[in-house]
Amino acid sequence: MIPSRLALPGGLALALAAAFPAFATDGYLEHGIGTQSKGMAGVSLAYPKDSLAIASNPASALAIGDRFDVDVDYFRPFRGASITGNAFGPDQSYSGNDSESFVIPETAYVRQLGKDWAAGLAIYAQGGMDTAYATNPYGRFGASGKAGIDLQQLFLSPTIAYRFAEGQAIGLSANIVDERFKAQGIGVFGGFSAAPDAVSDRGRDSSWAYGVRLGWQGKLASWLTAGAAWQSKSYADGFGKYKGLFADNGNFDVPSAYGAGLALAALPGLDLALDYKRIDYSGVPSVGDDFQALLAGKALGSQGGPGFGWRDTNTVKLGVNYALTAAWQIRAGYDYTSQPIPRNQTFLNILAPGTVQHQLTSGITWTLSSGQDISLYALYALPDRVNGAGSIPAGFPPAGFGGGEANIKLSEVAFGAGLGWRF
Repeated sequence: MIPSRLALPGGLALALAAAFPAFATDGYLEHGIGTQSKGMAGVSLAYPKDSLAIASNPASALAIGDRFDVDVDYFRPFRGASITGNAFGPDQSYSGNDSESFVIPETAYVRQLGKDWAAGLAIYAQGGMDTAYATNPYGRFGASGKAGIDLQQLFLSPTIAYRFAEGQAIGLSANIVDERFKAQGIGVFGGFSAAPDAVSDRGRDSSWAYGVRLGWQGKLASWLTAGAAWQSKSYADGFGKYKGLFADNGNFDVPSAYGAGLALAALPGLDLALDYKRIDYSGVPSVGDDFQALLAGKALGSQGGPGFGWRDTNTVKLGVNYALTAAWQIRAGYDYTSQPIPRNQTFLNILAPGTVQHQLTSGITWTLSSGQDISLYALYALPDRVNGAGSIPAGFPPAGFGGGEANIKLSEVAFGAGLGWRF
């Protein structure tokens, strides 16, 4: 067993020393936090399995005891795009997989503070976007070099939870977000920007964002638990190097989200869990504003300027966990997310083809006699595509993009391992 005085510093060092690249599956946010949750499609609002559950519902801190977890994921997205019917070149397909795979760590620690209080800290990558096109899809319009973007969002969430009645708890987390971004090969959009020199190839920029998460978790019956959580928008100070790309002078807030869940002890050893989650992408102008606003003369980077045109998403997660023995558990899950990208918004979303809607997961946990958990999970996000409809603008100053359609697609696989210590 790792001594408790060493566990937290060791986990923090691992998390902070690593980069957190990601391209996630509920839009551009992770489908779940924690290896055991991920094996059940991300359900966790009413069904906490490890200390990383506080990243979804801070009230979970009182349900899991004293615990430390450290996890690592191997993540492989398959991104692609095509352009058809365009006046500036023939129909062509493009692979966005010049950067192929990513390793993503996460860690959390929870400690009980007497009978009715608990505190914890979670460090994790909630989401991001990454594309890397060796052949530039915007090359026909005058762009040069490789094209792509890399958005990383690292969350640090200190948490406090309070049991206000038997079987009823509330929790509060502060979300401190380290955002990092870079773009390359998209300088052609400088001609449509309020700051033409702050659109592409400026290296990596960073921004801090701040918000909160509130949660409740409670027993409704001996066999039924409910939970709910709300995450505020995390307000960012913006990417100055890319103020000509993102709306509102480079601003890139983290969207607000909320959800509720139920966990049912259906049979001895068999648990079912269901979560609903809504992510308010449209509330972040850089993400939600209509890219077609260019047609009305709105410049990239301007106040209320064009964005990626994403809609709010609704996600339903269903997970099952079965205890084969006291030492072995198996689990599986299904996650459905509504499509965030409208068909007329695909041109800029060549850079962020977050089209995935259906995900299948599975997982297993082995609990040692010493109290440690060893967990594994696997995810397959089924291929999904959005075919453009009037997605490439044409015929507006200073030089149109020649019309036609941009079509985008994405699928993903991921594998993860987690170690947990109970004290």
